Parts: sequence; C-alpha cells; structure tokens
Amino acid sequence: MKKLPPLLVYSVLRLLFFLVPLAVMLLFFPILREQWWASVICAALIGMSLSIIFLRRPLSESSERIYERRESRAAGQSSAAAEDADAEDAVLDEDAATETSAAAETADGIAAAPASEDGDGRRAAE
Repeated sequence: MKKLPPLLVYSVLRLLFFLVPLAVMLLFFPILREQWWASVICAALIGMSLSIIFLRRPLSESSERIYERRESRAAGQSSAAAEDADAEDAVLDEDAATETSAAAETADGIAAAPASEDGDGRRAAE
C-alpha cells in the first residue's frame, strides 16, 4: 500500500481535531447551539491543543518534505540562472569589444584627419 503524503495526513487530522469537538459541543450541549460562536472558539482551541500534543511527527515530516522541495527547486533555478547570466555576460563582452574597436577606429580617423582652416587661419566650426 502506498504511503500517504505527510501534508495530507497532517491536514486531515487537524480538520478532525477541530470538527469532532465542534460536533460534540453542538449536538450534546443545547446551550452551545444558541451561542455557536463560543462553540467554534472552544473547538478551535481544543483542536490546536490536540494537534500540538499529538501531531508533532506528521508536522515534522511535512516540514521536511516542503523544505526538500524548495531546495530542489532553488538548485534547479540557480543552475538555470547561472546559464542565463553566462549568456548575458557573453553578449555584454561581445558588445563591449565591438564598442572598443569602433571607438579606436574613430579615434584613429580623427587623429589622421587634417584640421581644415578657413581663410584667416582659424579652424572651421564643426
């Protein structure tokens, strides 16, 4: 038989620890039918107390399973993020190299071009 997931076991037991005391109070105590909100509060407190006492193992197993899933997702995302970052770095390095060579060619072209002067010996406005 397949073992039930701990989160399912924990959730069902928590619901039972709330619903059973609520049903007992509403069915067997007529005064609590009129003040149903008091029954709900008492059932919640009883359910919380019972779950703290009796459900430590299912809670620990559920927490461990959630932690393992989050860690496995984080590991998968970090490797995908690393690949994405490497691709972005390659594109940025390529762009930087292209800009550097273009700037060097422009600087060489400016240095090689003679200064044009107008008739009175001044440089023409560019």
